[in-house]
Amino acid sequence: MIPAAFDYVVPRTLPEAVAELVKHGQEAKVLAGGHSLIPLMKLRLSTPSFLVDIGRIGNLNYIREEDGQIAIGALTTHHDIEFSDLLKNKLPLLTSAASQIGDPQVRNRGTIGGAAAHADPNGDFPACLLALDAEFKVVGPTGERSIAAKDFFVDTFTSSLEPNEILREIRIATPAPGSRATYLKFSRRSQDWAIVAVAAQARVTGHEVTQVAIGLTGMGTRPIRASGVEQALRGKAGHDDELRAAAERAADGTDPQEDLNGSPDYRRHLARVLTRRALEQITAHH
Repeated sequence: MIPAAFDYVVPRTLPEAVAELVKHGQEAKVLAGGHSLIPLMKLRLSTPSFLVDIGRIGNLNYIREEDGQIAIGALTTHHDIEFSDLLKNKLPLLTSAASQIGDPQVRNRGTIGGAAAHADPNGDFPACLLALDAEFKVVGPTGERSIAAKDFFVDTFTSSLEPNEILREIRIATPAPGSRATYLKFSRRSQDWAIVAVAAQARVTGHEVTQVAIGLTGMGTRPIRASGVEQALRGKAGHDDELRAAAERAADGTDPQEDLNGSPDYRRHLARVLTRRALEQITAHH
């Protein structure tokens, strides 16, 4: 299908982009890589009459470490995340997830900021950013504010961004040395959306799991933390039986959707299996 008619502007700076959003109010939408918005517009599920294309604003594409945090510009592409040496070393959860998003064309265009702001419950980055306790720096007409990941993802396609705010940067505390992570995704075919996926990060010091974070994709209308698993494992030695017991709690309190890909019970089963596999992978060398 063909999208409904819309006007289009390409601001050169963030303040200009915010001003356009203020001017056009609810009618306007921000366009970054376009990989989520354009298909919705073609289906007329989204019909903005005004598009603010932030794709050409300079200095929003970067990955750098400063003050014990890793800062990622909102326009950084999935491809750049997948191949970043800094992230491979410090935040392998993001490189693991990025490598599994769509196909190379999607990874070359799609941006992490767009993926986060789009808040698709089956998207790959939201669960990772939630597990990593990311912080979102957003710019609006009155200046900048920070939103914690646990408050950022609200519902299906709904973040806590105001209509006239733009995501500028994502910040993540650099994990302690010895942290290991993986993103395990179950989908019907490669390149498909996840039916269920697990973002897992853990650190084993001595013979004890000192840190563990698990984010789940596809288990509700937004990404969620498997806090039952985290509690069950923290302070444990990470033996097989402990990993299995902890993973059994992956679906606690979840409300997965029923759709063509599977029933809620099937998704709960997948969450438990994938969580166990992920935990086995990232604690294996001990």
